[in-house]
Amino acid sequence: MLIKPTKLEIAKAQLLKSISLNTNNIEIPLEKASERINYKKIDSKLNLPSTANSAVDGYGISSSTYFDNPNTEFTVIGVAKAGHPFKEKVLPGQAIEIYTGAIMPQGIDTIVMHEKCERAKKTVRIKERIKKYQNMRPIGENLKKGEVIVKKGKLLNSADIGQLAASGNSKVNVYEKVKVSIISTGDELISAKSKNRLEGQIFDSNKPMLLSLLSLNYLTVLDMGIVKDNRRKLSVKYAEALTKSDVVISSGGASDGIEDHTQNALKDVGAKCLVWQLAMKPGKPMAVGILGKKFIFCLPGNPVAAFVCTKLLIKPLLIKLAGGNDLEPLQIKLASGFEHKKRIGRAEYLRAKIVNDGKDTVIKLHGRKGAGVISSLTGADGIVEIPVEDKTVNKGDLLTFFPFGHRGL
Repeated sequence: MLIKPTKLEIAKAQLLKSISLNTNNIEIPLEKASERINYKKIDSKLNLPSTANSAVDGYGISSSTYFDNPNTEFTVIGVAKAGHPFKEKVLPGQAIEIYTGAIMPQGIDTIVMHEKCERAKKTVRIKERIKKYQNMRPIGENLKKGEVIVKKGKLLNSADIGQLAASGNSKVNVYEKVKVSIISTGDELISAKSKNRLEGQIFDSNKPMLLSLLSLNYLTVLDMGIVKDNRRKLSVKYAEALTKSDVVISSGGASDGIEDHTQNALKDVGAKCLVWQLAMKPGKPMAVGILGKKFIFCLPGNPVAAFVCTKLLIKPLLIKLAGGNDLEPLQIKLASGFEHKKRIGRAEYLRAKIVNDGKDTVIKLHGRKGAGVISSLTGADGIVEIPVEDKTVNKGDLLTFFPFGHRGL
């Protein structure tokens, strides 16, 4: 039977509709919440800062005194430091020495940096023109009381953790982790730990790669080992993995060959096949099944295909399953620095680097071609998409580039 492969974006939309939203949550200490998914909207309990304070080290004065007479020699009557406020009122013609973070005492509205002042023993004179309210942080400059700090479904990062702590939160409710089982299939596969490799055997790269790729704090990833090219054994392994996890990911055996058993194994465990074959290269021979609320992703055995499908399809779905809203990977439009021809009807995802050709920043293809050439991933900055409808790529064409996470800050 001739099957028309499904476009990646259509398959993704179809699968997202099939997801039952996660409602399980736990409260955890804030310092353990990085890369967990926030369960409920959190508003600021207070204004930040709660008092006006100095943004620099310098002298605090009343701007009206300066504007009346820019040559005023202000009498320095005290010092204000962070945690040690000056509690008296500052009168016109007076100044205080003030340091970053110190509360602005009554009577001053402007801070002048030390280097823009001329200090005598007990007085200070301003050497440059000033603006009213300069170098002061007003109440609520960072956050106002009641303002949203993080939304429901936000994948928490270190900046969120800092902001939550600053607003008085020591704990946070997050979604429980999604459990994911990883399986490799193939008679030829052995573990890299094996000391006896026979002729024709190869070391399994997919399972270690996927375990690493999905070692994310909102997931619990389980290593379910290597299964031989056998329908019954694969079905038994699927059934076992489904009892331990919410999602099962296998690689290999997803095509139509005699030793490709994933589709039959899906039937054996009672799963409904939602997707079979994607209109993309690499990654065409992929199947996705669902059983109740649980998913089985059957990846191609070629390592690059498994990597690309996991990055572009599986990971966004796992984020959604885990309660998250930040589904799509970062996409950048960049000019092509290469020429390429392809067949219309399928998208291509090529490994690439970002380079400066002397005038512009462009995308250049990286590494050897082929869905099994894992070395093309090492050293690449990301993946460039050649759309389904495109037949050729010319230098200068704008393309969508998906950067790998390790190339960010």
